Amino acid sequence: MFEILKAGGWGMLPILVCSAVGLAIVLERFWTLRRSAVLPPGLGEQVRSWAHSQQLSSSHIQALRENSPLGELLAAALDVRNRSRAEIKERIEDTGRHVVHGLERYLNTLGTIALIGPLLGLLGTVFGLIRMFLAVMVSGVGDPMKMAGGIGEALVCTASGLVVAIPAYVLHRYFRSRVQAFVVEMEKQAIALLDAISVARPTPVDSRAPVAPAAAARPAARVLG
Repeated sequence: MFEILKAGGWGMLPILVCSAVGLAIVLERFWTLRRSAVLPPGLGEQVRSWAHSQQLSSSHIQALRENSPLGELLAAALDVRNRSRAEIKERIEDTGRHVVHGLERYLNTLGTIALIGPLLGLLGTVFGLIRMFLAVMVSGVGDPMKMAGGIGEALVCTASGLVVAIPAYVLHRYFRSRVQAFVVEMEKQAIALLDAISVARPTPVDSRAPVAPAAAARPAARVLG
């Protein structure tokens, strides 16, 4: 394997760097985007029970915020639970953008690696062909070993670029779809908590509401003919 990589020439260096960075991102995202870490089971039901029982304190909300991305989103709603429904929903949307940004961390880098992998392989291919033609110019076509070295360098770089790019692209799409599924589930939990807050909060009585006249409730006197 080392001999094959060595045959690829200096064009293999950026490809190897991209492969190392891509592998680190994949391992980190697999660990971070575990369902139990993003959407802890039973967390939404527990928070809604807190809202129903009005047993909410700053320590509870802070612990919830540090629990998980879902907890951070629900804690943002609880911070403004005494405001109007529209204001609570706006706070959830604002916090949701930050949460999604954290879930998508490093995915742009992984997508960039998937994009430039074949280009780096093509660059190594071009330099390998240039090396082959220079060898032909110096010693002619009578030395097949020098030509084979340039061709081998070109082929190794091309194959290595594709080997790095294809898994990076597939995993980039996989992580994107996984984040989108998490976002949909978090939206459902946030809406359920918003409804629970609206139910638990007492509705103020409007003293300016018109009162029906009492005379309307009395039956009209019957006129005797």
